[in-house]
Amino acid sequence: METVPKPGSRVPPKKDKLQGKKKKPRRYWEEETTPTAAEASPGPPRKRKRNRELRPQKPKNTHSTKKSRISKKPQVPKKPRERRTPGPQRSLSGAQDPFAGPAPVPVEVVQKFCRLDKSKKLPRSETKIRSRLEAAEVQEEEISVKAARSELLLAEEPGFLEGEDGEDTAKICQADIVEAVDIASAAKHFDLNLRQFGPYRLNYSRTGRHLAFGGRRGHVASLDWVTKKLMCEINVMEAVRDIRFLHSEALLAVAQNRWLHIYDNQGIELHCIRRCDRITRLEFLPFHFLLATASETGFLTYLDVSVGKIVAALNARAGRLDVMTQNPYNAVIQLGHSNGTVSLWSPAMKEPLAKILCHRGGVRAVAVDSTGTHMATSGLDHQLKIFDLRGTFQPLSARTLPQGAGHLAFSQRGLLAAGTGDVVNIWAGQGKASPPSLEQPYLTHRLSGHVHGLQFCPFEDVLGVGHSGGITSMLVPGAAEPNFDGLESNPYRSRKQRQEWEVKALLEKVPAELICLDPRALAEVDVISLEQEKKERLERLGYDPDTKPPFQPKPKQKGRSSTASLVKRKRKVMDEEHRDKVRQSLEQQPQKQEKAKPVGARPSALDRFVR
Repeated sequence: METVPKPGSRVPPKKDKLQGKKKKPRRYWEEETTPTAAEASPGPPRKRKRNRELRPQKPKNTHSTKKSRISKKPQVPKKPRERRTPGPQRSLSGAQDPFAGPAPVPVEVVQKFCRLDKSKKLPRSETKIRSRLEAAEVQEEEISVKAARSELLLAEEPGFLEGEDGEDTAKICQADIVEAVDIASAAKHFDLNLRQFGPYRLNYSRTGRHLAFGGRRGHVASLDWVTKKLMCEINVMEAVRDIRFLHSEALLAVAQNRWLHIYDNQGIELHCIRRCDRITRLEFLPFHFLLATASETGFLTYLDVSVGKIVAALNARAGRLDVMTQNPYNAVIQLGHSNGTVSLWSPAMKEPLAKILCHRGGVRAVAVDSTGTHMATSGLDHQLKIFDLRGTFQPLSARTLPQGAGHLAFSQRGLLAAGTGDVVNIWAGQGKASPPSLEQPYLTHRLSGHVHGLQFCPFEDVLGVGHSGGITSMLVPGAAEPNFDGLESNPYRSRKQRQEWEVKALLEKVPAELICLDPRALAEVDVISLEQEKKERLERLGYDPDTKPPFQPKPKQKGRSSTASLVKRKRKVMDEEHRDKVRQSLEQQPQKQEKAKPVGARPSALDRFVR
């Protein structure tokens, strides 16, 4: 009789894992080997596993429980590296460089660019402030060395005029100079015959590229005098007394018979400023955006052209003002008066900064060089004098002219031009910072009319002369700086570059209150005023709050360290200290003696109020 098999009895028994694996067919690259228990099935070559059982065990370190992963091989002591001393650099060929290191710079050239005053010692201050000052000095020295080294890149050199075999250069006429120079320089000499609307006043732009001139009978014109391209030409039907470019050649200020007018480079009138009436002379301060005007009424007015407001209107109290110039170094306006004095003005002061007695008669013309160290004046006494403006205001040299100079002008390199009647005389000095020598004239030129305006063209060896017969452009070798700063005054800038420069100049505008005689005083600390303010504060408070460090309350818990509670605790301590100081000061003061009562006087009820 068959029995039912038990559940799970027909399930075949599980074979061993090694036995259950099927034998794979041998490949052609495999060798015929018998499989072992560890290698049951043949296959492609595999990485052999290291037998850890056969590896000899290393003794454990009893001091440290962490296993070191660094293999402990017999280490060979390494030889220390020998530091090579920096020797002379050699090229690829092995030859030694004969000019190793940076190029040496002469000390005289470095001093020309250095703006530090080594005679003044650093003040005794905190260590942090002193370290900053020393770092600033080191940086300034590095900048001066770089500027002196980059001076070699200035390819242009100033011109000069020399006579042959001791020939006097004053006898050389303009026709001879035009024949000797190249075609481009010869084209800079020209004459404009404008007798119908003369006499003329003229002005060059800061870049030296554009020329504006105005005639007494209303003729106003502006042109690019290098290419002879006319920008605008109008007739204002009114007397023109003076003309000036503003911060760029796009704006033009014209002092007409009654009021001050502003025109653009197309001849369109933009503004009519009626608060500036009966103007005789104009001067523009480029770094302050100020237009200074001198009037017949004796007022000196400063107009801020960036905002269109009058900054200051000063009464000179010297009658009619028709002699005015500016100092390019410190932007101080200098006025010549009929009593022989020259006054120096700033919009921050209602009184003149200084007064210089120059001549025994009235002053006819005043001019200041580009460095601000020398001033030239001419008066009705036919005297031409050179003054030192570095604090002494003493005359350095003088010369008597046959007719007296009615107009003066300094060039960028220190040449002095004087217009006497219809003759223009030019004197030269030893250099840019030296005063011109008045013994022998450098150049002389006779015009077709009396001189009414003089100005040297920036960055060009050209002198512009406005006279009763028109405009004359003279060639004066060695008058201007041969190299210009392309970021400041670029004669070849485009319209886009001019607009970007204008925005930058407006952002860097200097306030009118900073105009003073010595601009270097702005970077110094006014010790006298500081001590005076400290003394007044000490008298007002009764104690010096800087002697003791301020009270810092300790933090507390449970919400007692809030901002309001900290302020209250600080104020409480300050009030207590203030009471103690006041109490001590009162005790130190001498007590007033009480008035003695007369003998036999009866007591009164009001005695209680007597102190």
